[in-house]
Amino acid sequence: MSDWLYLLQAAFLGIVEGLTEFLPVSSTGHLIVAAELVKFTNATSDTFVVAIQAGAIFAVCWYYKSRIYRILKGLFSEPIQQRLAINTLIGFMPAAVVGILVSDFLKEYLFNPVTVALALVIGGIIILWVEGYHERHQIQPRVKEMDDMTYLDAFKVGVAQCFAMIPGTSRSGATIIGGLMFGLSRKAATEFSFFLAIPTIFGATVWDLWQARDVLVSANIPGLLVGTIVSFFSALVVVHWLIRFVSRHDFRAFGWYRIVFGGVILLTWITGVVHW
Repeated sequence: MSDWLYLLQAAFLGIVEGLTEFLPVSSTGHLIVAAELVKFTNATSDTFVVAIQAGAIFAVCWYYKSRIYRILKGLFSEPIQQRLAINTLIGFMPAAVVGILVSDFLKEYLFNPVTVALALVIGGIIILWVEGYHERHQIQPRVKEMDDMTYLDAFKVGVAQCFAMIPGTSRSGATIIGGLMFGLSRKAATEFSFFLAIPTIFGATVWDLWQARDVLVSANIPGLLVGTIVSFFSALVVVHWLIRFVSRHDFRAFGWYRIVFGGVILLTWITGVVHW
């Protein structure tokens, strides 16, 4: 593989990562499918898929830099900042524990386009059901702002995040839709999903790079850097857009997108049009 082709593939995957990380459509699932389509498959491709998510986290940190600064400044003096910091830690812990226990199993058996397609379809159906249930019963959120969340709210969302370890499920989808089911407003669920992503994806990136330290070589570094930088800028656009989107819309469009996209993958697999 030429260096230029490798870098172009890395940039393309960086765009896919940044555009999908914070949407309830599964960035990992899209990356697995995209990597298969452009033949970006080698001993470190699964690690690459996880590692470039760091770019999206840098985008969240940049977008919320003022709030993060207030948290750090008031960590030992302001109850509101303390609560958000503790809630983020509580929400992070379930995925951290489960991830360490099952990450190797997931990569071995579930990091494939067919699993992604099934998870996309099932997740899409769940999104449509939750949105329809809320509309039919006119459910009002119990928690309107992220700062009003209790420790139990954070733990519940953290448990929901564990389901996102199945590729195709979507970390943001699991936490946002889970948050809605637990009584959070769309705004509160979306913003907490952003904050919860910081330790979760950063931890996953560090863990994967450490696990792959024996197969990573200097030739992989330029691709990782390109993918991370590109994902940062594309994710920054999505974060800004999504905050405005959730104030006026529900997530049904993403549910239908998941079902159609997953269905197309399954159809091409069943018919043999694409050998996934």
